[in-house]
Amino acid sequence: MPTYRYRVHDALSGAVLVHDLPLSGVEFGPGLSEPGDLSGEVPVPFQNLVGSTISPANTVLTVERDDTVLWGGLIWRAEPEGDKFPIEAGGWGSYLHRRHDVHGQLDGRGPYVHADACQVIRDVWAYAQSQPDGDLNVLVDPSTSRTKVGTPAEPYRVDWWEAPVLGDVVEDMTKIEGGPEWTEDTVYSESRPAGQIRLGWPRLGTRRTDIMFATGANISAVAPVTYDGDEYAQVIIALGAGEGRGRRRAIDAVRNGRLRMERILEIPAEKGNDRLAARARRERIARQALGEVHEIQVIDHPSAPVGSWQVGDDVRVRIHDQWVNWVGWCRITGWRIRPPQGDDGERVTLSLARADRFVYGG
Repeated sequence: MPTYRYRVHDALSGAVLVHDLPLSGVEFGPGLSEPGDLSGEVPVPFQNLVGSTISPANTVLTVERDDTVLWGGLIWRAEPEGDKFPIEAGGWGSYLHRRHDVHGQLDGRGPYVHADACQVIRDVWAYAQSQPDGDLNVLVDPSTSRTKVGTPAEPYRVDWWEAPVLGDVVEDMTKIEGGPEWTEDTVYSESRPAGQIRLGWPRLGTRRTDIMFATGANISAVAPVTYDGDEYAQVIIALGAGEGRGRRRAIDAVRNGRLRMERILEIPAEKGNDRLAARARRERIARQALGEVHEIQVIDHPSAPVGSWQVGDDVRVRIHDQWVNWVGWCRITGWRIRPPQGDDGERVTLSLARADRFVYGG
């Protein structure tokens, strides 16, 4: 059975405040292009430890599994609720949602014209950590993309008078058609926890043929395979900028032997016909997928040991039960671990989406 350890560090200095914080009911994990999170409770006999050493919004919590760091982030909440003392933490990216651009254009790094979206993400973190008492020891990898932000006619601006949230700027980059994706890792650098923002373009992760998940092998529980006709469509009518006859429109349709189903996709700000057509195609591919597994619980197994997969990876999933025999490629959009507690063993939950729902830039 694996051993878990929870360490608490001062956010600015990295000094260890608690070498082994007792936590129960812990669940944690990262996500795709969003901060991860953690929740847990401090047992009643150790509540005084929390009040004297843990300061929300000023302390970093790390999770180690058999001496391997699996997660790290900032503690945002630690307060008693009756006879319980819950703790809530967010991944490194959650910090940017508490920060604003007070100088404008990320202190001169913008406005952006034909800029790489990956560079804008790096600029956001550089700006945030260059301000007094803002260095969280987070590094962003040097990945690049061919996704361009801003034009001479309409530069991408970050104006101080709007007090933009830095996390929203990063979200803008990931929402661009064919934009980069990101997730979080944690390592120790000179005995101090360091966050790592891992960028991916044209995608994060890869198709894995070396690991798999199957009923009767390493899948311990599974959410039902869903076939949702309400969401299905093989014809997408995308409506962009403009009004009346002058409104931008793109239709992406295929014939596949099924009853015709149509969906409207409204993007009022989109002025580019090619981008509108690309969005319509992406929406059509996503809505054509029928039969989806949203979640599986897995065990540590030679077919896919805990830690062998990453957010963004495509994995082969085989489900066989009294209702279905389903096989398909799924993309890992997040994972959560519940460490062993009492007689309950380790529980690992993977969040999934059909791999063919994703269209990548390139």
